[in-house]
Amino acid sequence: MGYPEDALAADEELLLHSHPHWKMLLLPALTFVLVTALAGFAIGAAQANLDGDVRLWTVIAVLVIWLALVVWRCGAALVRWKSTHFIVTDRRVLIRHGILTHTGIDIPMGRISNVQFRHGLVDRMLGTGTLIIGSASEDDLEYDDIPRVQKVHSMLYHQVFDAMQLDRSESDRPDRDWDDRRR
Repeated sequence: MGYPEDALAADEELLLHSHPHWKMLLLPALTFVLVTALAGFAIGAAQANLDGDVRLWTVIAVLVIWLALVVWRCGAALVRWKSTHFIVTDRRVLIRHGILTHTGIDIPMGRISNVQFRHGLVDRMLGTGTLIIGSASEDDLEYDDIPRVQKVHSMLYHQVFDAMQLDRSESDRPDRDWDDRRR
């Protein structure tokens, strides 16, 4: 059993497990293309204009700078994307992120008071958006780059509604206290 199944209770049902939308990798991908093109240009210029050891050390320097920029701007973004998890179960919403410092939040369905989403024109074209989860006791929590945010919003709303109906039906039973005392 892998993640996130090993983080769930025995009878908890996984409804959704998602990473952020791929749009958060768009800028790192463009950075990779640009840095690679510039490095190729610099190596080509060094090959054409320099001789001997100077050419070798220039090519090595360009490759080291290229590698450092790719790891810093592209690799870190990819790791951040891969280590961010948005999970919905039949009982709660879980958000986990981080590599060295792992951070998470669990929101029980019964504590959610409202669910909203927001997405602009570009987000609608890409099928992503911001999910806003409201709780009566806390400030709203916003999660950017949720893939298929409208479907997630609808699913989460129905789960919250079902949890509210279940809580209401249990607390409205007049004979509940009497049954509990007889046992």
